[in-house]
Amino acid sequence: MTASAGIHVFDTSKELIAKAAEDIVNAAARAVADHGHFTIALSGGSTPKPLYELLASAPLKYEMPWKKTFFFFGDERCVPHTSDESNFKMAKQTLFKPDLVRDENVFATELQDSDPEESAKLYEEEIQAFFDLEENQFPKFDLILLGLGDDGHTASLFPGTAALNECRKICVANYVEKFKTNRITLTLPVLDNAVNVWFIVSGKGKSKVVSEIISGKDKDLYPAQMVKPVSGQPQWYLDKDAASALDPAFCRT
Repeated sequence: MTASAGIHVFDTSKELIAKAAEDIVNAAARAVADHGHFTIALSGGSTPKPLYELLASAPLKYEMPWKKTFFFFGDERCVPHTSDESNFKMAKQTLFKPDLVRDENVFATELQDSDPEESAKLYEEEIQAFFDLEENQFPKFDLILLGLGDDGHTASLFPGTAALNECRKICVANYVEKFKTNRITLTLPVLDNAVNVWFIVSGKGKSKVVSEIISGKDKDLYPAQMVKPVSGQPQWYLDKDAASALDPAFCRT
């Protein structure tokens, strides 16, 4: 990976979030102008929470094309949507405001807490129907937001898990041994087929894995290294702490 891949480093996480939110609004406007709607797959975890809060606050909430924006999830934990661990619950509390986002514009998993395999199947079918896909086709999301774990996982594609080898399905239930549980996740072919793929990463604890992924060291050692969008390299939004182990040659602001 080189500087042309799109590495954006900000002094603080607040500045990172502000720029990412602004860029989401702009990406939405481009998508609506091009084909009438904007599809986005959200990431979970703690990092995107302030991003979603910012999008749903003035002035950006007046700039987003909410009625033409359709929300999906890159992954989901196999817990009820009322659980504090649920990615859906976090998005509902921060982004899905009743005065902004209509229920019919949100596509969440079902049965994830009781039957992960069936949940993944249903979610795949829902995505196929929305994108009007034929057999063996993958959806083309306008934007997929991704986080990064300190083990190099992204979405719920963890090191050593079966989903990393999936090349036909859109969505799978992926058993994660370290947590002794399943996660619902979109697959690598789906991530790779998106128009835009953005990693949003903050904190010094991620600096080592960020450096190894972006530098290309130990190719495909980490799941995040396996994300290779057909539209070009993914964009990396990093705060200074997350980028602290990077060779300066890879950075641009």
